[in-house]
Amino acid sequence: MHLFSCESIGLSLGGRSILADVGLHVKPGEILGLVGPNGAGKTSLFEVFTGRYQPNTGRVMLNGEDITRLSIHERARLGLARTYQSPIVPSSMSVGDVFRAAREAYKPYLSRFDAEWGARHAHLHVSWDRQAGTLDTFDRRKLMLACQFMREPDVLLLDEPASGLINSEIDTLDIIIRHQADEFGIGVILIEHRLELLTAIADRVVVLDLGEIIAEGKPEEVFDDPRVRAAYFEDAGHG
Repeated sequence: MHLFSCESIGLSLGGRSILADVGLHVKPGEILGLVGPNGAGKTSLFEVFTGRYQPNTGRVMLNGEDITRLSIHERARLGLARTYQSPIVPSSMSVGDVFRAAREAYKPYLSRFDAEWGARHAHLHVSWDRQAGTLDTFDRRKLMLACQFMREPDVLLLDEPASGLINSEIDTLDIIIRHQADEFGIGVILIEHRLELLTAIADRVVVLDLGEIIAEGKPEEVFDDPRVRAAYFEDAGHG
């Protein structure tokens, strides 16, 4: 049994097909990369995973339970966590206030010690009195990760976590994510255009193009696939 999976996902929005017969899985401690050109359906698939979009066909499974019809909040309580491409934080709140809001987002409420634990594992070393809006891009990403880590999720969905980061920061992000997978058995699925991160961190990658999976396997094998290069790499330079 897989930790997390989807089967035969089909999604249409506004009469247009977005996803067609998409199936993938992730095991405990595994990091799965999800790649493809713009418009391939990657973020839409994440929206299906988290419950914002209801698929026309197929199902989503977490720990052997069908969660396809559950709400976003119900999925979060069951251990599904997500971060977004833009690390937007409440600019008027302090770091401590952001943690407090995350701790009290839903029951069971967490303690400050849980938040400190999450911050430590996210390598976030800033004053909690500091305004969250003054943090640089990487520290904002760390803050969002810390808020997820303290809930000890089973599955973590990361939408372009390396966006806006320099190479040294990507190296640190690699360490943070890999530690969570190795130490706590979290299954990680990440959308990413930074191939250096995927090559370094992903155990497997799945390639989407026009809403369909066109390749799956080890990063070094998949990225050399002529079909993948034609679909993805030729488009990657255009955003």
